[in-house]
Amino acid sequence: MIWSCLQGVMGEIYVDSLETPASAMALLGDFCFLAGRPDKEMVLYGAGRQDFIIMVPKDENWASLIETCCPKNAKKTVRYALKKEPDIFDQEKLQRIVDGLPGRYILKMMDKTLFLRCRQISWCRDWVSQYEDYAAYQKHGLGAVILRDGEPVSGASSYSGYTGGIEIEIDTREDYRRQGLACICGAKLILECQKRGWYPSWDAHNKGSLALAQKLGYHFDYAYTVYEVVKK
Repeated sequence: MIWSCLQGVMGEIYVDSLETPASAMALLGDFCFLAGRPDKEMVLYGAGRQDFIIMVPKDENWASLIETCCPKNAKKTVRYALKKEPDIFDQEKLQRIVDGLPGRYILKMMDKTLFLRCRQISWCRDWVSQYEDYAAYQKHGLGAVILRDGEPVSGASSYSGYTGGIEIEIDTREDYRRQGLACICGAKLILECQKRGWYPSWDAHNKGSLALAQKLGYHFDYAYTVYEVVKK
């Protein structure tokens, strides 16, 4: 997501000074990345920008400042970074996973009709919500969706895109979970990314997401602290 901002593809970059910047903040969707010299004004702006945001401090000094600025509405939690290894994926294994789709479901790549439909559904809106329109998604996005009776029930799509890759957003409707559908969508999306020469970046928000990523071929890198901030 930081690459998306730095490349000017999507998101925004803020600094404390255009001439001699010492503090920086990257904002994209529900994420706020903080780096450089800790800056109170920057934290307060990021925390108050929307109803919910995930603040990612570069170091302990930033983390301490977030806790000071948002003592009652910042929940400290952990996310899991995966190693960026473009050549690790076993295409035959991923294809076997995709081929395991039960016959009662249909697997489709995200098209304009699905794009517009997903925008209307709260649980899967983040598959497409950061893209201004379908033209922008076609250029910088990619997604695989499983349908049941014409409706999305699981999918893996690009939360954001950058030159050379995407950041994956993956989810399954609650009543269709624990059937392996997310794994199938993830495998399909990785295969399609490889066809384009894109890297499918994955950042796990919990241990379940981490386990799914590892099943698809990713390797754990490190755990890191974030703060989920709810606007007062």
